[in-house]
Amino acid sequence: MTWMYQNEPVTDETIEGYYGFVYIITDTTNNKKYIGRKYLTKAGYKTVKGKRKKIRKPSDWQDYWGSNKPLLESILLHGKERFNREILRLCKTRSETNYWELHFQVTHQVLLSEAWYNDWISAKISRKHLTSLRNSV
Repeated sequence: MTWMYQNEPVTDETIEGYYGFVYIITDTTNNKKYIGRKYLTKAGYKTVKGKRKKIRKPSDWQDYWGSNKPLLESILLHGKERFNREILRLCKTRSETNYWELHFQVTHQVLLSEAWYNDWISAKISRKHLTSLRNSV
């Protein structure tokens, strides 16, 4: 099952220039959902001239199904075909990704209903981290 964004399959070109995305995974049988975030790169190391350098390398976003244990157990039990993966928002920075994940989780009230797999949300975001986002709103 591929990621969808604005009713189109997501490709490397779709995500080019973005840091991460906020997504929703839906169980198409019972409509239970999960909202989360995924960064498009992860930390790694490379040896250059005998010295270890910190680098960013691609993440496993194409094959990612979330971090929530009950969701992952349900996917394992019922199969990936039963679930839809949709990107709600592409984000330019790490802080923007964190902000929008929290925004969608709170506006959808994911902790107040059994219709959601989410059982824990948190964020630590500073106003100064969102300067570029504040200027675009």
